Amino acid sequence: MRKKLLFVVNVPWFFISHRLPIAIAAKASGYEVHVATSSGTEVDAIRKNGLIVHEVPFTRSSSKFLEEAKILLALFKLYKKIKPDIVHHITIKPVLYGSLISIITKVPYTINAISGLGFIFLATGFIAALRRTLVKFAYRIAFLKSNTVAIFQNPDDREQFIKQGLVTHKQTFLVRGSGVDLSEYHMIDEPSGVPVIVLLARMLWDKGIGEFVAAARLLKEKGISARFRLVGSIDKGNPKAIQKEQIDLWRKEGVVEWEGYISEVVKVISESNIVCLPSYREGLPKSLIEAAACGRAVVTTDVPGCNYAIQPEISGVLVPAHDSKSLADALIRLIKDDSLRFEMGKAGRAFAEKEFTIQKVVDIHLDIYKTHIS
Repeated sequence: MRKKLLFVVNVPWFFISHRLPIAIAAKASGYEVHVATSSGTEVDAIRKNGLIVHEVPFTRSSSKFLEEAKILLALFKLYKKIKPDIVHHITIKPVLYGSLISIITKVPYTINAISGLGFIFLATGFIAALRRTLVKFAYRIAFLKSNTVAIFQNPDDREQFIKQGLVTHKQTFLVRGSGVDLSEYHMIDEPSGVPVIVLLARMLWDKGIGEFVAAARLLKEKGISARFRLVGSIDKGNPKAIQKEQIDLWRKEGVVEWEGYISEVVKVISESNIVCLPSYREGLPKSLIEAAACGRAVVTTDVPGCNYAIQPEISGVLVPAHDSKSLADALIRLIKDDSLRFEMGKAGRAFAEKEFTIQKVVDIHLDIYKTHIS
């Protein structure tokens, strides 16, 4: 009988963006592949790839007991029904809830993908500290059994989990992001005319969008001509979401452009000269990998995840987080120095070819599945 592999992720668009090629490759390798996720327009796209989809009532930010209990019950019933040989949990709620259910239902092998430490680990204040304590306790439970491993996207997150006793070193793997298909992401010449700086991300304060807007104002005050483009959706389920009313105010002010979510990422990057992401912390941001693959210089923050996605002063520039002036200075430097920008773009492409190919990411995951399944 074919081994059963179950992916559990809270929203279908994230699965398509970050894990679909792995699932397709696993199916081609002989696994019976299931995907448990919330309902959404992207579910049909997952099914079209021959994967078996199970809709689970995941919520992004709710902490209501009844809603959370429904998720746990749905996962329990699903794990008992499928009897998976491997469960691959993705994002925090599937990791914490799914690991508990894996223990109860005696799943032979569990993989927890830690995509980044997220809002809970970044927030400050008493309530945030209390939540963080509870989440750390839940992580310790998640990794109690030796048949459970973690996949981290950057070494800082892995070391933090190990130091805090949440996981042992032998339970961890390091995989540099979700990869890109270099046959789709080509080295593209920059556009001429007014320089375009693009930030591709969900509209969250933690992505450094406030600093991006402030940097745009600073360039405008200095008389430096540049277009600042925000490309990404408003994430209503996230406590750090930026409201549309705020974005509309920035647009009316004339400092940034916003076009919402655009699926044609290559086209967006091809229309830019610089890709910018002043985030406060990441797992390993896919937008920076995509920028490198398309040969664009990057300006990002010197924080875990972001600083692992570039080669500092070779493929991009690092600046301190929460520092709009340093961000503006770095952007001005690249705007004024065409040759430096072009060389960084070429170095980024070479870096992507070495580290970020989708096939490399797929092969590592298939090897993890094969090595640890009985």
